[in-house]
Amino acid sequence: MKSLAELEAIKSKMKDFVDMRREDSACDHADSVRATVLVCGGTGCTSSSSPKIIKEFNDQIAAKGLENEVKVIQTGCFGLCALGPIVIVYPEGAFYSTVQVEDVEEIVTEHLVNGNIVTRLLYEETVQEDSIKSLNETNFYKKQMRIALRNCGVIDPENIDEYIALDGYKALSKVLTEMTPEQVIDVIKDSGLRGRGGGGFPTGIKWMLAAKSPNVIGKYVCCNADEGDPGAFMDRSVLEGDPHAVIEAMAIAAYAVNAEQGYIYIRAEYPIAVKRLQIAIDQAREYGLLGNGIFGTDFNFDLEIRLGAGAFVCGEETALMTSIEGMRGEPRPRPPFPAVKGLWEKPTLLNNVETYANIPQIILNGAEWFTSIGTEKSKGTKVFALGGKINNTGLVEVPMGTTLREIVEEIGGGIPNGKKFKAAQTGGPSGGCIPASLMDVAIDYDSLIQIGSMMGSGGLIVMDEDNCMVDIAKFFLEFTVDESCGKCTPCRIGTKRMLEILDRITKGNGCLEDLDKLEQLAYSIKESALCGLGQTAPNPVLSTLRYFRDEYEAHVIDKKCPAGVCKALVSYKIVADKCKGCSLCARQCPVGAISGEIKSPFTIDTSKCVKCGACVEKCKFGAIIVE
Repeated sequence: MKSLAELEAIKSKMKDFVDMRREDSACDHADSVRATVLVCGGTGCTSSSSPKIIKEFNDQIAAKGLENEVKVIQTGCFGLCALGPIVIVYPEGAFYSTVQVEDVEEIVTEHLVNGNIVTRLLYEETVQEDSIKSLNETNFYKKQMRIALRNCGVIDPENIDEYIALDGYKALSKVLTEMTPEQVIDVIKDSGLRGRGGGGFPTGIKWMLAAKSPNVIGKYVCCNADEGDPGAFMDRSVLEGDPHAVIEAMAIAAYAVNAEQGYIYIRAEYPIAVKRLQIAIDQAREYGLLGNGIFGTDFNFDLEIRLGAGAFVCGEETALMTSIEGMRGEPRPRPPFPAVKGLWEKPTLLNNVETYANIPQIILNGAEWFTSIGTEKSKGTKVFALGGKINNTGLVEVPMGTTLREIVEEIGGGIPNGKKFKAAQTGGPSGGCIPASLMDVAIDYDSLIQIGSMMGSGGLIVMDEDNCMVDIAKFFLEFTVDESCGKCTPCRIGTKRMLEILDRITKGNGCLEDLDKLEQLAYSIKESALCGLGQTAPNPVLSTLRYFRDEYEAHVIDKKCPAGVCKALVSYKIVADKCKGCSLCARQCPVGAISGEIKSPFTIDTSKCVKCGACVEKCKFGAIIVE
C-alpha cells in the first residue's frame, strides 16, 4: 500500500517527464530524456496499425542507440480521428498525421537524429513558413476545453505513475483526509454538474438521495459504460485514455454515499477499454487505492468489471442493473428509484463515464471553478463524438453553450465536397434532428429540449443536402425496433407500427393520413413506454416531421425523394448532351440495363434498372442524374 508521501514522491519523479508532453509546459527535460514520441492507441488508430507503428518506432530508436534519450508512449485518443494514425513528437509538438509504418524511419532519422521536422507528414494546419503552429491554435482545438479528456492523448493509460504525476488520486486523498461525505456532496451539488449520460439529472442531488438511503443492507456504486448510441465513442475513449480518472471518481462517490463495492458495466465490444480498465484496477489495488483502509483511513472500496453483450436497452439504469445481476437486461418500473432500491434491491448510485471523469477536477478546483464554465443551467463542458458528413471527424470537448455552428463550421471544419449543411442529429436514437435554420442554437440541456432534440450521451451526427430526412428517421427507428427489449407494449408494438408507416412512405405507398398517424403513435409511446429509451424513441420522427415536413409531403404527394435516397422513388437518366459514349457505365451495370454505341449517347432501361448507383459513381462526365 502506498502512503500519501510515497504517492507524492512518485508525482515528483514523474511530473517533468509527463509535463514535457504539454505545449504550455515550461519544464526541463526529464533526466536524460530529450524527446517523447506519443502514438495514439485509441480504437480508431489501433485499427489503422498504430501498434505496428509503435513497434517500428522502438525498433528504429534502438537501432540508432537512442533508447535512453527518446521514449515512445502509447496514449489514448488525441481527438482528431480523421487524421489517424497520429504521432506527436515533443518538445517541438510536431503533429504527424496519417502516419504509416514506412514513415517511421524517416521521422526517426530526420527529426529525432538530425533535428529536422518532416514537414510532409505534418497536419497541414500546423505548418507555418518558419515554425510549427501550436495545436491549441488550430481550428479543431482552439475552442475546446478539456476536463473529462484532460489526460487523453497525454499519458500512458496503462501506467498509474503517469496519472499520479498529473495530480491523479489527489482528489481522493483530499476527500478522505480533509472532507466529510456531506461536504463532498455539497461540492458536487454546488458545482451544478448534471449527468452526462443523457438525462441531465443533477449529479449532486442523485448522490444526496443515495447517501440518505439507510445502509443497514449495504450500498453499491455503478458506472454506466455501455454507450450504445450509433456513432458514439465518448465513454470508450475516456476509458481507453484515462481509466484511473473514473476509478478515482467512483471511490470518491462511494465515500460520499457510504458504499464499499462498485461495478463498471461496459460492453464487450470495447476490448481495448476493457483491457486498460482492468490494468488500471489491478494497479490501483496494488497501490492500495482500492481495497481496505485506503490512505490509512477506515474507508474500504473495491471495483469489478461486468461485461455487457451490446444490448442498447442496457444503457437504461434499471436494465443495466438487472443485467449485472445476471438476468436479461430489461427495465424496471420506477419508483422505486435505484438510489432507494437498485442493484440486488440495495441502494445504488449510478453515473456514466463522462460524469465521473469530471469529479476529480471539481474536487481539486472547487465548485466555483466549474460553475464559471458553461451556461446558467448547464455547467461545465460536454464531450461529443463528431461524425457523419464532416471534415474533422473526431472527439471534441467544448464548454456548454457553444453553438452548433461553431462545432460544425469551425471545430468540425465544415461539410466535405462543398455540400450544404442540412441537419445534425444529437442524442442518437433518443434525440432529434436540428435543421440549418437553428445552427446558432446553444448546445446545452434546456436549449436542445426546447427545439425537440436532446443532449443524449454526446453523439453528434452531421448530415448534408444528400441525406433524406425521412430515411434518417427510418434508420433510427429501425435501430430502436431491433434493440427494444420487448417488455412493454408501447415500445414493442408501437415503434414497429411507426416503422411500417415510414417504410410505406419511403416506398411511395404512403398518404397524408400516415403523417397524422405517425404523430399520434409517437406521442402515445412517449407517454406510456416503461423506460426512458422507449419514451424518447419517437424523437427522431417527431423532429423530422417538425422541421422537414416538406420532405415527407414530397414522398407521399409527389412520390419523389428530394434527396434521391429512397430507391423506390428515384429513377436514373443519362443526359445525352453530357454523355461521351465511353461505355464505362454500361460495363459497370450489373443487370445490363444500359445500352448504346461507342461515341454515341447511351440510355438506361428503367424497367431493368435496380438503382444500385454504380453507373453514377463511375461516370466521369456527370452525365447520369437521379430524378
